[in-house]
Amino acid sequence: MISWLYRFADALRRLSRKANQGRLGEDLAHRYLRSRGCTVVGRNYRARSGAGEIDLVAWHNGKLVFVEVKTRATADFGAPERAVDREKQARIRRAAREYARRAGVDWSKTRFDIVSVLAAGGRPQIQWLQDAFGEDNQRADPRRSTSA
Repeated sequence: MISWLYRFADALRRLSRKANQGRLGEDLAHRYLRSRGCTVVGRNYRARSGAGEIDLVAWHNGKLVFVEVKTRATADFGAPERAVDREKQARIRRAAREYARRAGVDWSKTRFDIVSVLAAGGRPQIQWLQDAFGEDNQRADPRRSTSA
């Protein structure tokens, strides 16, 4: 029943916002993460300080995970996750610090992931890059889960 409601909500969004590819990518990422054991506790969190926005906030294996979702129609200009540059990482990190502080979560229990959605063709391709970037502002070797 719940999956039918999700599909119906997606169909309504497509009708009302044909050009809102990012929102549809976030919806797909949300469901993808839930299906892999994550508990999503926040969407589109904006820091009060104006430091940045976090697409999804979830709990996974005892860690508070801050997820950046990148959606592209095609891979013509590279993989979607390549758009998360150092500047974007810094903005996400600032917003995440504020979220963790307000939620009372120790910083060592946090992680930064990227969900890459490639919407080319009929069925979107989704990749989950866990621990995609860390404190040193360098991209770690991401551990990719299975693609959808």
